[in-house]
Parts: sequence; C-alpha cells; structure tokens
Amino acid sequence: MSEFSKWKVLEKRFGTAVKLARRPVAVSYLERAPGGVEKFEGSEPSGCSFWRLAADGGTFYTVPEDHFNCAVGAYTHNITLSPEREQETGITLKMMFDLGYVKPEEVPQIPRLEKTPAVVLYSPLGETPAAPDVVLFVCEPRFAMLLNEAANRAGVASGSPALGRPTCMALPASLQHGAIFSLGCVGNRVYTGLGDDQVYFVVRGRDLEAIADALEVVNTANAALNDYAIGRRQTLSSD
Repeated sequence: MSEFSKWKVLEKRFGTAVKLARRPVAVSYLERAPGGVEKFEGSEPSGCSFWRLAADGGTFYTVPEDHFNCAVGAYTHNITLSPEREQETGITLKMMFDLGYVKPEEVPQIPRLEKTPAVVLYSPLGETPAAPDVVLFVCEPRFAMLLNEAANRAGVASGSPALGRPTCMALPASLQHGAIFSLGCVGNRVYTGLGDDQVYFVVRGRDLEAIADALEVVNTANAALNDYAIGRRQTLSSD
C-alpha cells in the first residue's frame, strides 16, 4: 500500500467506526515546502482557522508569517512574531489577564512546539501528501468517548484531563504526551465554527493505525454493553 493510500484508508476506517462531524485534519510540521502543494494565500485571524479550511477539503501549507495574526497561536507554535507585531502578544495577554480569562502564572504552563516549524502542512487526512505529525478529529462527546477508549486500549492515550483554552495547545500537548481531548475555547469556536455539541480529539499521526485497530474491539464491546445497560434499566429502574 502506498503512503498516500494508507491515509485514505485510515480516514475511511475512522469514518466507518465513529460518526465524525468533519473530515479529520492532518497537520505536518516540515523543514521545507512539499512538492506539488500550493502555499496558503490570503489572511486568517487565527492559526486554528487553517483547520477549518483543511476540514473543508483544502490542502496547502503555511509559513510562519501566515500565523502572525494570532499571537496566542504563534506562541503555542513557537513562532516569533515580527518586531512590528511582537507587541500584540503582550496586548492580547493583558486583555485576557484583565478579563480574568487566564492568570499570568498559567502562561509558562501552556504547551508549545519544541521547534519553530519552517512550514506547516494542512490537509484532510485522506489526502495528505506527507505523514501527519498530528491529526484532529471533530465529533460529539459520545464518539470522542469511543476514540478515547480506543486510544487507551492501544496504549497511546495521554492520560491528561481534557484541555480548555487555548485550543491550539492541544497539538503540541498531543505530540508530547499522546491522544488528548480538547473542549474547544471560545476563540476557536468562533474561528472554526465548531458546534456547541462538538469537541476535539487530537492524536499523533504515528498512533492512528493502533487506534483504528482498537476501535473495532471498542465498538463491539460498547454495542454489547449498550444492550446490557438497556436491559438493566428496564429491569431494575423503579420509574
């Protein structure tokens, strides 16, 4: 099986096993632009906006300058803003501090990429031209539960609690620790259109096959337990 076919098959396997609200998004951090892939042209208000474009079918790459509109996203991706934009990080953080949205002592604890990526490739999983470093799944909590159980069974779950704000820290956190939930922060929900009933499940690309294999067992077990629980409720509930 070719590398390209591998990702296509995996996207189909996940789409069959769980109900996904959007196509899974593959993100790759590269040293150089991939051949045959167009560079992103235009402007977006946040780094997570690129997730929306990829989920809608776009395959493209960005360079650090494309992330300058998002001081927080640039921080989590270890991207240094240009001198004329550098003050925006301080302004953004001060606003968040003043609102009580985040405490100053929390900032150093926010996960970041260890190295600034020269290029970030975004694509639907099944169409990615390069091995993904991390993959983003969007689904309802019920199906995120199944993905999490599969990650646990495969031994690749982070064991960390669900992440809150900022959502973009879920990518470096997953790379460092394994599969992880993100509840989606307010900015991400605005910029990506994430539904009120949807969350993220973020996994390392190298763990995809193990999770897909484990999903088969997890789904069978959950179907049997669903019937078992229904029977117990009908028999033992007094209402």
